Amino acid sequence: MSISSVQPDPAMIGGIPKAPFVLMHNPTRLFRDRAARLKVLAESSRLAPYLRFLADIAAIQDDLLSSLPPLEPISGEQRERARDNAMPPIDRSTMGASADCRDTVRQFLARAEQLEMPKAAVEALAQIIATDNETLGWMIDNISADNLPAESLAHHLFVAAAVQIHAVRLAAGLDPGHLVPVSIGVCPACGGKPVASLVVGFHGAEGTRYAVCACCSTKWNEVRVKCLSCGSTKGIGYRAVETGDEEATVKAEVCDSCHGWTKIMYQNRNPALDAVADDVGSLGLDALMKDTGYKRAGFNPFLVGY
Repeated sequence: MSISSVQPDPAMIGGIPKAPFVLMHNPTRLFRDRAARLKVLAESSRLAPYLRFLADIAAIQDDLLSSLPPLEPISGEQRERARDNAMPPIDRSTMGASADCRDTVRQFLARAEQLEMPKAAVEALAQIIATDNETLGWMIDNISADNLPAESLAHHLFVAAAVQIHAVRLAAGLDPGHLVPVSIGVCPACGGKPVASLVVGFHGAEGTRYAVCACCSTKWNEVRVKCLSCGSTKGIGYRAVETGDEEATVKAEVCDSCHGWTKIMYQNRNPALDAVADDVGSLGLDALMKDTGYKRAGFNPFLVGY
């Protein structure tokens, strides 16, 4: 009887494999999975009506995304220029003037008319549908700047959902291996803010943290125990709804340097977590943080005003 030797995997020589900097979403499943997660969260939440409404929004996003014609890809020249200058290749400042983006918004709004929603939302939707392209472009620009006017949050919610479709489609055409870090807490694909960060548990990236873009859903690696707002690694702490609950799947990561906070979600404990859906589903954490003196740094167009 002979003993065979096991040869080392050349890919593993030199240590543990490095986790990828960027993880791209699967556009064919992104909104479908989000809709399913929102429905699950609605089953045991006081926010059930709103979560079900957002689930219906996500279902429209999924349906529309699969029916739209292909987008013109971002030019190689623009991608190279962005990479050379550590900038995101998607220029969100041009979305308001983009005919493709406005057409996506118009189609989304038409489909949203079928939704069951409060009278105020019905009226807001009707007003957006009737608006001209100049005003619609202004609203898209507001969303691209992560700056939603308090007096028209309901209007912007519908447009934001449609802009997400457009941004997701643009990001899907990028090579994740070609993207480079832009700045702390800035999406390397579109320059957007993170809605939250996820600690993942898949092979090769166990325990790695990825920030999730609120606009295009691109995930990018950020160092653990670091503020996504100012980049400080000092004075970082964690809060949960249940005090001392080390096993909480959603926590607030607080920073004593800038007094900002962002949600961190432990997908390695619950693979079903979706950054956008669970951000809304964990509104109790926002309520807990409201009077602490820390300012929310994460952005979610579906939570603005709460």
